[in-house]
Amino acid sequence: YIAGEYYHIYNRGVNRQPIFFEARNWLFFLDCLRKYFTPDRADIIAYCLMLNHYHLLVRVNCDDFSHAVMQPFSTAYTKAINKAQNRVGALFQGRFKGKHLTSNGYLLQLSRYIHRNPVDAGLVARPEEWAFSSYREYIGLRNGALPKPDIVLEQFASRSEYAAFVEEGTFGYDAIGHLLVD
Repeated sequence: YIAGEYYHIYNRGVNRQPIFFEARNWLFFLDCLRKYFTPDRADIIAYCLMLNHYHLLVRVNCDDFSHAVMQPFSTAYTKAINKAQNRVGALFQGRFKGKHLTSNGYLLQLSRYIHRNPVDAGLVARPEEWAFSSYREYIGLRNGALPKPDIVLEQFASRSEYAAFVEEGTFGYDAIGHLLVD
């Protein structure tokens, strides 16, 4: 991982099983993000937490991102869930995945993909209905400090223009397919 570059970071539960079991798990995951994704290490540009996986669009700010951020983050969350659920072993399906974003167009498409994930999965009708994504910050419905959306939003005339871009939701697999979860 190269400091100053953008990445799509994602992982899912082992055997595609849930990684969130009760309401407090979602909040604890967000607290872990705040704890480990500090400004000197990485900025979260966009995120979405789903029942059995997560997506993060991040700007890496340190040279040892895997060891300084992802390893302790994943370990802390897994240990807490294992203890709370009286379970043992792996929570995630292997090591997290990270895809390097090589163009501004992919950055915009990925933000849309991340924010549309709950809609496309049939969990909600509109992206703003999903509480566990950064979309509400993007469109001004919530003033959370976790996401840093400026790099995306500055490419639109307004928040409502970004909302229209996300809600349009028309992008082909060829445009972003290699960035999606395997």
